[in-house]
Amino acid sequence: MIKFLVMIPCFLVILFVSATIPNDIMKQVTAMKSGNDSLLILKGIFDKYGMTGTILILDPQSGRSFGYNPARWDSGYLPASTFKIPNTLIGLETGVIKPNHVFKWKGEERRLPQWEQDLKLRDAFQVSCVPCYQEVARKIGPARMNSFLEKIHYPGMEVHPENIDLFWLEGNSRITPRQQAEFMKRLHDETLPLKPSTLMAMKQIMVNETTPEYTLSGKTGWAIRNGNNYGWFVGWIETKGKVYFIATLVEPKNQEEITDFAIARKTITLQVLRYLKIIDD
Repeated sequence: MIKFLVMIPCFLVILFVSATIPNDIMKQVTAMKSGNDSLLILKGIFDKYGMTGTILILDPQSGRSFGYNPARWDSGYLPASTFKIPNTLIGLETGVIKPNHVFKWKGEERRLPQWEQDLKLRDAFQVSCVPCYQEVARKIGPARMNSFLEKIHYPGMEVHPENIDLFWLEGNSRITPRQQAEFMKRLHDETLPLKPSTLMAMKQIMVNETTPEYTLSGKTGWAIRNGNNYGWFVGWIETKGKVYFIATLVEPKNQEEITDFAIARKTITLQVLRYLKIIDD
């Protein structure tokens, strides 16, 4: 047995991951394929886009988490633009911004052309306008930022006056996929200690895609650490009378080839949800 384990470590990883998927979902998947094949296919979804990574799906109905590559669920990463979620929450709660806020463009050159215009709050969130949200963070300030991050239990951020408009993009701030999914649950369930109007506005801003079958809410993120790109999709999906909380992290296998990187974050998430029959094909 020991020799067998040494010879096929990848098989052990697959068995370990499959054990994290609830029986009701595994039964649907394995009606077509074996449990081992299903986990290989989940890996194949990442491979299709030249990505490694992980996905954690939190099912509040069962209280369990499942997905792919759980060895990475408790590893910390820069939140990148997923931090626009707590940044918006704190901005709204402190009155720095309002739901109808408009970010004025002063004509300066910005990294992306879609940022070079006046942007309503929801639009700035959806196009992930970094300069807009740096402005919000500076107005909040380090003292209030730290106070509210502690209040809403958003962990792992290293905030001080020198990095107030960069701490989520570079430096030592870290959040794990598990922490992201748990924070999404508290936001969705409105158990964060913030005003109901703040939570309602945030949830409306976060709606990403609506179909007759499901509503997907969330935020992407893109960070570079030690020269390596990695990206997030965090949020939740409401479908068939249920809600699932999601944290997806992807990294290009070839850091010199990132053509599919931007679309892979959300696309991989939806393909995994379809394969697990959480949403239909």
